[in-house]
Amino acid sequence: MDMLLIGGLWLNASVWERVASAVEALGHRPVPLTLPGQGDGAVSATLDDQVAAVLAAVDAAPGKSMVVGHSAACTLAWLAADRRPERVATVALIGGFPSTDGQLYADLFEVRDGVMPFPGWSPFEGPDAADLDEEGRRELADAAIPVPVGVARGVVRLTDARRFDVPVVLVCPEFTPEQAQEWINAGDVPELARAKHVDFADIDSGHWPMVTRPVELARILAGAADAP
Repeated sequence: MDMLLIGGLWLNASVWERVASAVEALGHRPVPLTLPGQGDGAVSATLDDQVAAVLAAVDAAPGKSMVVGHSAACTLAWLAADRRPERVATVALIGGFPSTDGQLYADLFEVRDGVMPFPGWSPFEGPDAADLDEEGRRELADAAIPVPVGVARGVVRLTDARRFDVPVVLVCPEFTPEQAQEWINAGDVPELARAKHVDFADIDSGHWPMVTRPVELARILAGAADAP
């Protein structure tokens, strides 16, 4: 199965290198995506541009694909299920939850000169970055690509209720499956509360398991892809 890998804010396709190698060894075809405005130099990119890039990858797959979103890009993966419910076999969400219709995509940090730069590690102290050593932090920060404001402040539009039929696996890194279920039950994650098939996978990592636990993450994704 094609496995489309979408990194979160500030990340391009290179962050998936070790996961992709492990996924391929497990019998699937990894397709790491570099999003418009996050690796191609297009500082004027919009959220619609990123959605279009994801949909192009979905459409290019020979059959149904698994769409994997990390962090903020969990919303991009969910938008793929909304736009192509018949082409998406499974949505895997790593360390994040899909936004609801009408929300801003990722208006989370200060925007300067038309982009939202990586804010440094202060906002991520604690469980998010606990398993990242100094070298890992430096590599992520040095490679971070400022996110265009047209992406960060793009408005999420969800229109097709068939997205709720697409199976979801929620990979829980810096939080537990039990916490995630509590948030869903409390109404804090309305999209997943309406999803008909949600499985949970625990991974002992911080917010970037593709960096700190790539082989384990690949096994989780392959297992979800292989599930009947």
